[in-house]
This record gives sequence, C-alpha cells and structure tokens, in this order.
Amino acid sequence: MRAGARLLLSQVSFTVSPGDRIGLVGRNGAGKTTLMTALAGRSRPAAGTVAHTGPVGFLAQDSRAADPSVTVLDRILSARSLDRALHRLRAAEAAMAQADGPSALDRAMRAYARADAAFQSGGGYAAEAEAARVAAGLGLPDDVMGRPVGALSGGQRRRVELARVLFGGHDGTLLMDEPTNHLDVGSTAWLRGFLRGHQGGLVLISHDTALLADVVNRVFHLDADRAAIDVHNTGWETYLAQRAAEERRHARERAAAERKAAALHAQAEKMKSRSATATTARSMARRADRMLAGLEPVRRAEKTARIRLPEPEPCGRMPLGAISLAKSYGGQPVLRGVDLAVDRGSRLVVLGPNGAGKTTLLRLLAGAEAPDSGRVVRGHGLRLGYFAQEHDTLALDRTVRQNLAAAAPHLTDGEVRGVLGAFLFAGDDADKPAGVLSGGERTRLALAGLVHSGANVLLLDEPTNNLDPASRGEVLAAVGAYPGALVMVTHDEGAVDALRPDRVLLLPDADEDLWSDDYRELVTLA
Repeated sequence: MRAGARLLLSQVSFTVSPGDRIGLVGRNGAGKTTLMTALAGRSRPAAGTVAHTGPVGFLAQDSRAADPSVTVLDRILSARSLDRALHRLRAAEAAMAQADGPSALDRAMRAYARADAAFQSGGGYAAEAEAARVAAGLGLPDDVMGRPVGALSGGQRRRVELARVLFGGHDGTLLMDEPTNHLDVGSTAWLRGFLRGHQGGLVLISHDTALLADVVNRVFHLDADRAAIDVHNTGWETYLAQRAAEERRHARERAAAERKAAALHAQAEKMKSRSATATTARSMARRADRMLAGLEPVRRAEKTARIRLPEPEPCGRMPLGAISLAKSYGGQPVLRGVDLAVDRGSRLVVLGPNGAGKTTLLRLLAGAEAPDSGRVVRGHGLRLGYFAQEHDTLALDRTVRQNLAAAAPHLTDGEVRGVLGAFLFAGDDADKPAGVLSGGERTRLALAGLVHSGANVLLLDEPTNNLDPASRGEVLAAVGAYPGALVMVTHDEGAVDALRPDRVLLLPDADEDLWSDDYRELVTLA
C-alpha cells in the first residue's frame, strides 16, 4: 500500500477468518483507513491481492447513503437486496387490489406468488423484523423507518449506515472504521454486545478503547517505521501489557548494548596508538559498531498536531443571533421557534437527542442552509468559523494544500505549508486529495482552515470525532484557551469540560438555561 510516494505497507499477508475480531491500530498516518478501504474493495493496493471468500460489509468513517430519497427501512434492507423484493411484493398486492377482471387478477396473483417467493428466500418478514431490531438497538425509533434518509440528522444517517452494515453482514466479514461515532451510551453498549456475538470476521478501527477491550480477540498493529503489520493473537488488554513489556525489554537491551559498545570503543581508543595492539583495537571498534548496527531502531514517538484556534477579530457585543428559526425536511419539522443570542466571548453547548436538530441549527447559523422561517442575525464585526460534523467545508477533489489555501487565501504558499506541517501534513501529504484522507486527517485539515480565519464566533459540530487521544487533547486545550465565542455540539464530556459553558440550549424544545453540572448526564445521551 502507498499514499502518494510514501510506502505504507510492504509484503504483508494475513487472513481474517470467522470468529476473528481484529483491532486495527497504529499511529496517525500509519495507513489504517487506507488498508481498510483496500480490504473492502474500494481501492486497489499498489501490489498484491485482496481475496473475498464471503460477503463483506464496510462502514467507512464518512459513510453516507447513496440516495437521500430512499426510506430508512429500504436503505437497511438494501444490504440483502430485500428492498427491491419488498417493492415488487407491494406492487403485486396493489395490482391484485386494482384488478378489474378475472384474467387481470390471475396475472396479479401469479406476480404476487413470484414476488412473495423472492421475498421469503431473502428472509422475508423475519428479516424485516431483524432490520427493525438492529435499527432500534442503534437508537433509530420506529417513527423514522419510513422517512427519507435525507431528512435525518447527520448522526441518524450514520446510524442508518451502521444498521445497514450490521444487517447485511450477519454471517460475513465486517470492516468498521470508527463505528461508535455519533452513538450515545446506550447504542454503544448495544453495539458492543452485537459485535461480541458476531460469528463472522471483524476488522475494527476505533479510538474507543473500551470498545476494543470488550470486543477484539486479535490486534494488528501497523508499524509505520517498518511498513509492516505486527500480529498479536490476544485481546486488547493483553496486547497493551505485552507491548509495554516489549518496549521495556528493548530499552534494557539497547542500554546494555550501548554501554558495552562504549566500553569497547574506549578500550580501542587506548590501544590504537601502540603498533602491537592497533589491529586488535580496530577489530574491537568494528565489533562495537556491529553491535550498535544490530539493534532495532528506536521507535519514534507518535507525532501530535499542534492544534490552535484563531485569534478573534474585534466585534460588537452580540456578534451572532437567531430569531424564531424553523426548519423542516420532507415535511418533518426539525427546528421550531429557536431564539438565540451569542454574546462576545460567550460559550454555549447545544444538547438534545439524535434528530433534535443540533447539526441543522449550526448549519443555519453558518449560512450553509436557509431557514424555512425566522432569520439569523449577523452582528457588527462578525467573523464566523464553522467546523462541520461531516466535513462539508472540505472540497474532497482538491488537495490538502488547495483546501487550506482556499480557506486562508491571504497566506503565502510557504505559510500554508507551515500551517499544514503543524497539523501533521508534511511533505507529500500536502498534495494528497482530501477525499483519500481518514476521518481524523479530515478533522485536522478542517481545523487547520480555521487557524488564520480571524473568526470571533466558532461553530463546532463534534470536533473530537475520529481523533486519536493525543490530537483530541490538543483540540480540547485549544478550545479551553480560545477567547472568542463558541457554540458547540458534542457527545464528548471532555469537550464540555474544556468548553466550560456558561449556557446550554436544549433541543428540540429550544429551551435555554444557565449551565450547571446537572446537565452533564445529558451530554453522552445526546
């Protein structure tokens, strides 16, 4: 596998068998998502082959339904092609009801029998009930099953795609990239139980260590320094203990070898001046050099992005507000009568269940969508920065460098590369298309676009999704230090702690209140 000119993996062979629940881990940029897309057949390796001997379900980090007009139920059933069979069955039922004579009724009944046989061969009504159970386990209520996918919130759409993969891959291999994104506590617990009981293969990328500890029975560690995979046939906790013990052993061996080599070099230095011992001295020095050359290279510490947020430009007392905002999708109201005042330097957290309109509110405030009624009030000196949950602000067909240059056109090319380097896009990484980036890399690129925006009001929609622990810590520190106004949607309690909100907006009822710790329990349930 390659990313541009950079070699990610070389001469790697492995199998994923039924019952294997593999945690795929490695530092940022090691190639986890690149490998996963190749396993799914979405991309081709530079060399070698990927062979599928059974059905494969793939949940990408940025998975979205191909057609937003299809209903939730049809989207889930499509994983086993049952949506088409169900449509033919419903059409045959309608034809029987509308038949205007014996011959038309006979044709309709034969069509119904064929449609029913096809539907039953795919699992029939039991499969339909199974799809509903999976959806309910992931927090999708019955009343959304008949809605178009495009009418759902970003978090709900993600759950639909997850439900589709789980329903379709019940006996095959599941490839899952950050499956707990947008899930609340209850749905995450249900998913852990589902994956523990999965009889097929599973390859899982996740920064949720509790999920890894609870589910995986093998660990594949991508070693970016060696372009290789280290296979550990153990669970997560045992892997961590073995890896820590291995690091300590390597450190001891290196220290002992370095001490011995230093002693040999010192002795050789003393002996080289006498002709009788000069040959022995050279031999000792070569031996010391071979000893050091034979050591395993020191593992590089994982790089961490130096994430910062913009220095806000001056603005008026109330740079942003909203009056009676309302928005519906597909005839379903999402927001109703939202009034909001974002004062200079204020900090607001928006909470509510999935589908309550949190992402929609931020999109309306950012101008990414227009409200059905009401209006957004842009105050004096407003400079708005928007971080979108689905990274909608990135042009996926442009390179990393082009995306940042478009977001900060006043920067020179050298300054653009400097900012990208701080966000871990160095060298050839700056010229990769944004469409091939992992979710964590897209998050870092979107945040990099805010740095020189001068924004005095930031709208942040799930800014810690897809981030490794070190990068998440950087984002939280940046949020805590930002002096401008912040409006945040998050499921992350740590993000709320960093935000230190002074107010909370509760959706869908649009109730605003002063923040208190009594609202903390709503964060992970949101």
